[in-house]
Amino acid sequence: MEVFDTPQEAFGILRPVCVQLTKVQTTENVERLQAQLQAVSDSALQELQEYILFPLRFILKTPGPKRERLVQSVVQCITSILSTTCVKKQDLLQELFSELCLCLSSPSGLQSPAPLSEELKLTVIQALQVLMHSAYGDIILTLYQPSTLPHLGFAVSLLLALAEQEKTKQIKLAALKCLQVLILQCDCQEHHRLLDMAETRHYGNLFASFLPGISTALSRVITGDIKQGHMVTVSAIRLFYQTVCLAMADEQLATITQDEEKPSVEQSRVSELVVHRGSDWVKSTADKLSLLIHKIVEFASLHPHWKVRMELVELVHHLMLKCSQSLVESVGHLLKALVGLVNDESNEVQIKCHEILRSIAELRTVAENRALADILSENLHSLATALPRLMNSQDDQGKFSTLSLLLGSLKLLGPKVNIVLNSAAHLQRLSKALMQVLELDVADVKIVKERHWGPENSLGEPLGSLQHGKSQKKYFRFFSDERIFLLIQQVCRVLGYYGNLYLLVDHFMGLYNESVVYRKQAAMVLNELITGAAGLEVDVLHERETAVSTEDLKGTITSILEEYTDQANWYLTTSIETEGTSDELTVKHSRVRAIPRGAHSSYLISSSSPSSDPSPTIRSMNSNIWQICIQLEGVGCFAYVLGKEFRLLLASVLYPVLEKAGDSSLLISQTATGTMVDVCHACGYDSMQNLINANSDYLVNGISLNLRRVAHQPHASRVLEAMLRHSDASLLPLVEDVIQDVLSALDQFYDDRASSFLGVLSTLVAALAQWFIVGKGKEHPQEQNLEQQSSTSSQKQGEGSVITPMVQEVEQFFLDYIKQSQIAEGNLPAMEEEEEEVQAPPPEPEMNDSGAEGETPLPAHAQIAKDVMERCIHLLSDKSLRVRLKVLDVLEFCVIVLHLHESHLLPMAHRTWPALVTRLINDDPLAVLRAFKVLCTLAEKCGDFLKRRFSKDVLPKLAGSLVAQAPVSARAGPVYNHTLAFKLQLAVLQGLGLLCEKLDLGESDLNKVADACLIYLSAKQPVKLQESARRSGSPWPPPRARSCSCGLQLALPADDRRT
Repeated sequence: MEVFDTPQEAFGILRPVCVQLTKVQTTENVERLQAQLQAVSDSALQELQEYILFPLRFILKTPGPKRERLVQSVVQCITSILSTTCVKKQDLLQELFSELCLCLSSPSGLQSPAPLSEELKLTVIQALQVLMHSAYGDIILTLYQPSTLPHLGFAVSLLLALAEQEKTKQIKLAALKCLQVLILQCDCQEHHRLLDMAETRHYGNLFASFLPGISTALSRVITGDIKQGHMVTVSAIRLFYQTVCLAMADEQLATITQDEEKPSVEQSRVSELVVHRGSDWVKSTADKLSLLIHKIVEFASLHPHWKVRMELVELVHHLMLKCSQSLVESVGHLLKALVGLVNDESNEVQIKCHEILRSIAELRTVAENRALADILSENLHSLATALPRLMNSQDDQGKFSTLSLLLGSLKLLGPKVNIVLNSAAHLQRLSKALMQVLELDVADVKIVKERHWGPENSLGEPLGSLQHGKSQKKYFRFFSDERIFLLIQQVCRVLGYYGNLYLLVDHFMGLYNESVVYRKQAAMVLNELITGAAGLEVDVLHERETAVSTEDLKGTITSILEEYTDQANWYLTTSIETEGTSDELTVKHSRVRAIPRGAHSSYLISSSSPSSDPSPTIRSMNSNIWQICIQLEGVGCFAYVLGKEFRLLLASVLYPVLEKAGDSSLLISQTATGTMVDVCHACGYDSMQNLINANSDYLVNGISLNLRRVAHQPHASRVLEAMLRHSDASLLPLVEDVIQDVLSALDQFYDDRASSFLGVLSTLVAALAQWFIVGKGKEHPQEQNLEQQSSTSSQKQGEGSVITPMVQEVEQFFLDYIKQSQIAEGNLPAMEEEEEEVQAPPPEPEMNDSGAEGETPLPAHAQIAKDVMERCIHLLSDKSLRVRLKVLDVLEFCVIVLHLHESHLLPMAHRTWPALVTRLINDDPLAVLRAFKVLCTLAEKCGDFLKRRFSKDVLPKLAGSLVAQAPVSARAGPVYNHTLAFKLQLAVLQGLGLLCEKLDLGESDLNKVADACLIYLSAKQPVKLQESARRSGSPWPPPRARSCSCGLQLALPADDRRT
């Protein structure tokens, strides 16, 4: 297509079309003109701009109704011309502006848009935007004069009406965009003329007239139906704060004096529209805007789309940056919106909030403004007052927003938070709110039910496998979201960081002692206050003026620890046990129960009448467990704060912590172990072993003293138990004397405190087995060293002590030789008699324990195991099932430790046998199961020493029990697999094979075992019992064997079978 570059050429082709359009005003003629314009260059079109616009403007100005299609074509053609040319004349700009606005207005009323098609409305709005952008240089400024206020007001009213009333999203967005251009706040990519200070002030005066209408209409758009789309809401929020910042900027208002006259204008009516932004107007407008801002904040902060919340953050930023003085009444709403979105689910919103908060903090907008600080303080007081009610009524998301607001307010106040804390009413309200929000849910029965029985739970656990600083998960009454608790932690830490530490600790310690209802919550707050005061793991916006010194922290921590470890707060009822009830329920002096049985009133437990104490409830025991755990976490927290300085406090703290590490409550034991890990990290110890060994002198001294007054200090054995569980063999020489004290105390208090002492003895022998016994038949190098140390004393003994074992070996060699010769000659019937003769000599040394006097002395660990075993033999017949079970556990470990010292083990096994048999054949099923396990261990370590005893005393009962129980298990259903009877059957069937092998049973005994196992090969029996019965025959090494149809290899004679 040919392009006409000169005005003359362009005029030649455009003149006929323009004349024809002026004469005949049709859509076709407009489209013909539009087509011809495509062949004209931009420069030529600029020269002919007014000529070409004349017929188009003539159509718009022609009175009478016009077809919408024609008007739309004309406006589109004008838009096309203006998009490639500039408007250089003031009159043309104003006339085009008015003509386009009239296209939208209703003939009946100028304030409302005409009922036009959506396409025409959108076209006219776009034409207005293009017109504003086409204004050349300072020509645009002619629109913003007092004399043109009616024209501007007309356009603003039309565009606001379209943005508010139209249903189409495109028209709403276009109207808001056009308004943004109209107030000279366009954010498009085109270059716009920058305004100086005087011009900005001039436009502020001008648009102050429109501020009430614009802000009110936009607030309705923002809070309108959510179906309008998030982009409309975003554009409306942006236009709102741009308009407010233009008219209410602090920088502009500071230059306006009270007696400044209004601008002079010719028309008196127009002069009424001009606003003087004096102090009265600012205050009145700010009050009205405060209502609108509050409405916008409440709506937009909960909007589901993140871009709306992001734009709300921008609104807060701009208004706080430019209007914080004039809109001081709205600052509370603005900050509420900002801090409420700090923890928004959108990362973009979170990052932006943190940036703005830090910028506000750096500018010290709040800290240096007493009015803003007072507003925040009052808001904080109001929020603390409403906090318990909100925690009861809101869902977790609402609670999260409320606490975010509380945290943000404290951060913004910064050092000014002491203004709030120094007010008794404010501090009381805030502290009571924290007490109610942090109330724990203590109704869960699992907390009490989970017990810590076995010594192997954490024995030898390396330090690296334990997590540092991880506290127990807590369950709260008023919320379940973990993020809420993290927010409360930050609230307490910020208080500790900025607040007066002595004032806060004194206040919350008062709450700690005031009522048992607040004790757990107050302890949690105190722990976090100390962390915040040290500046650890706390997120703040302002740096504090002076940091808390280490000496002040140490003194505060010492006073808190004294309260925590006081007997009234440390020794609380956590379980109801049958033995030694005075261990937990009473102490020699009177003390306070952590939570009473009934209401929230506290009362004393008198040591003189323990029987009168009411039974503790599940809730009270749960509460006590949590209180101890929180206090233990506090110890770890304080160690983290002080670092190596905490070593000075270990002498008074480590003993109580170890005491709780040996507690029977699993939660307390785990928490205490975690606390020890924290102490190790803080004090520079490589492991818990080093921690315990380095402070063993304090610990051993405390244990020894308390063992002498067990009635007053019943938990001394727990400390030793914890030391053994978390240390290594190097600890043994340090605690040998204490172990003897424990054995002496057991001899003295075996009737009522046997269970607690057996717990530590069980841990002791389990530790000895782990430290000194590695694998089967191997001795730990440390044991070898101990034996080498005692070798010098053994050499000084008589030569007979060395010859005696050699004489026994020679004798045994000849007996074995005679036996093998008889077997080679085929003299099989005499085989069993020989076995009895061979077995006859060993019982002699069994019955006489004095034979070991001349032998090599036992290593220290073996001697301890022997002493423990001697005490436990007498307790195998105790009336308490719990004691009998613990004794059996201890015996098993003693056998493992002594198995390398047969001359000492066999006499002990002889003494143990009668009571053990009673446990096997006439006791509770739990005891039978545990006793059978001990029997298997004895058989493995003692060999055929127990052969005749087992065949005579135990095997008939076991075989008979298996035969009697077989019909029951054959008829039982799948639930039977979970019963104690099934477990006992399974254990016996699994252990019989090992017993047959280790004890080298004769043929008649093997036949009994085979007959008992044969029944369990039936398909009616549970699968596990069938498999165990099948395996029980595999280890038997028969001289002659024949295969049975049952699949067992039975050791039977070739010629006949004895019955």
